[in-house]
Amino acid sequence: MSRGRVAVLRLLVLAMLATLLARLWFLQVMDGDRYARAAAGVRIRTVPVPPLRGRIVDVSGRPLAANRTRPVVTVDAAALAHQPDGGRAVLERLAGVLGQPYRQLASKVRPCGPGVGQPCWPGSPYEPVPVADGVAVPVALQVGERQRDFPGVRAELRPVRVHPRGAAAAHTLGYVQGGAGRAGLEAAYDRDLAGRPGLRTVAVDNTGAVTGTPREVPPVPGDTLVTSLDVRVQAVAEQALARALASGGGTSGAVVVLESGTGRLVALAGLPAYDPGVWTDGVTAREYARLPLLSPPVQGQWAPGSTWKVTSVAAAARAGYDLGASYACPGAYRVGDRLFRNFGGADLGRMTMRGALAVSCDTIFYRLADELWRRGDQALEETARGFGFGRPTGVDLPGEAAGAVPDAAAKRARWRATRAESCRRAATGYPEQADRARAAYLTAIARESCRDGGAWRGGDAANLAIGQGGVLVTPLQLARAYAAIANGGTLFAPRAGKAVVRPDGTTVRTITPPVTGRLPASAATLAFIRDALAQVPRTGTAAGAFRGFPFGRIAVAGKTGTAEAFGRRDTSWFASFAPDPAYTVVVVLSEGGLGAEGAAPAARAVWEGVLALRGAR
Repeated sequence: MSRGRVAVLRLLVLAMLATLLARLWFLQVMDGDRYARAAAGVRIRTVPVPPLRGRIVDVSGRPLAANRTRPVVTVDAAALAHQPDGGRAVLERLAGVLGQPYRQLASKVRPCGPGVGQPCWPGSPYEPVPVADGVAVPVALQVGERQRDFPGVRAELRPVRVHPRGAAAAHTLGYVQGGAGRAGLEAAYDRDLAGRPGLRTVAVDNTGAVTGTPREVPPVPGDTLVTSLDVRVQAVAEQALARALASGGGTSGAVVVLESGTGRLVALAGLPAYDPGVWTDGVTAREYARLPLLSPPVQGQWAPGSTWKVTSVAAAARAGYDLGASYACPGAYRVGDRLFRNFGGADLGRMTMRGALAVSCDTIFYRLADELWRRGDQALEETARGFGFGRPTGVDLPGEAAGAVPDAAAKRARWRATRAESCRRAATGYPEQADRARAAYLTAIARESCRDGGAWRGGDAANLAIGQGGVLVTPLQLARAYAAIANGGTLFAPRAGKAVVRPDGTTVRTITPPVTGRLPASAATLAFIRDALAQVPRTGTAAGAFRGFPFGRIAVAGKTGTAEAFGRRDTSWFASFAPDPAYTVVVVLSEGGLGAEGAAPAARAVWEGVLALRGAR
């Protein structure tokens, strides 16, 4: 190669290197800020992908809460933001197709934040926002096929929570809102049912536009919760409760069916109820305020009346009384300066404690309470707590009420908290009361409370002995106590959940009701109580309600209860159990009248329904 050609080649190489160096200098120095800003504008965002929620089924696998796909219209808020008008024209066209006001639609798409009221979108701005659930198929097709008119809008099939049996066991199941369980079993087992969200990473530029999806991890579906509930018994309980309230004029009520020997829940019925499906499309604040969300079996609290007397019999045995001895049951018994009467003032003669339970003699228990109070014996209060009253049962349902067992300490604390108001009322009376007799009665109570309302008196003990005077129980608490009487003394923390099962059918874990204690009563005392309660539906206070009942097929034992409620009708109770099937059934009717006339016939209907189901099986 000639020297001239070599020189030309060298010059060419040097020129190319100079050009590259100049370009590199320009990019790094002169134009470096612009590229740095562009690079900084690229971001990776992580968007959760919701999993399919696990089902809730009954003991035989029948669905109680499941999922169903239906058309859902979603809006990509980030895509709308890149429209010249911010997406207003798209939303206006969409509002016309969906039949929604534009403002309502626009408010659903806006992100939640400080000062932003409902409705708004609480999720990621890069996640499609559902604006219409359950749209008609023609509407979904119209949106899907006109993408030029609806950029950033999609119609897709999404799962929604459904309840195949409507309002059945509504309070027990609870509801789902915002993808999470908010009450009942949906809340208690949310971690099992919810599954594990997937992850979708999206690349967005500095304007917020999505430029790609680098990575996606699919969600893991939730597990199935198998419960011990039996939808057939649940239906029997709900029907019996509804008929009893309709015929007796009660305002609310509950039925609890419990396996006596295991602590497993078979049915929990409560009225008033609601259909959990109302949450599928969301509820307004006004609609929410009208929903009867309180669960009567678990959160409702009432005075138990004479169903409580089983604790008083056990307390008498602990205090040394001979249960088989003969006791007088006069029409009235004086405690201090007050006369406490039998129901209807009836003088029932002499009887044992067995008879006192069977015919529900009050005056025997008034005398027992008075004598224990006089000698400072707290057997009534201590035994009641030993039966599990005054504290939650530990059931696997949230928000359980504790009930109340009044005693000297509780009364004094309440008196201290209310003494100032009592003394004010003692001086001013109740001029706003139109009923002058009631106003005088309330004023007298206020004067007594102002002077020494915190003292625990014999009358307080007398009321405690018959399940009145501040005693409060939930239907579930009473059912657990009667189940313990039936099973020989074991107190369980009831469970509705029985097992958690993966989608492939393998068991994650089995749920066993834990033992929480033993009744403070000997085996002989419990046998005595069981024998006495067996007489109640045969020859005692519930004999009329159970006339003609096939005791040879189901040997039901139980106790009626009628609790007074000032200014309202009585609360009606019937607590019962049987050895085969080994169920405990408790019925309460608020303002349902006498226990023998309201709750006892409803309990009979439940037992007859159980018998019919056993025959069908």
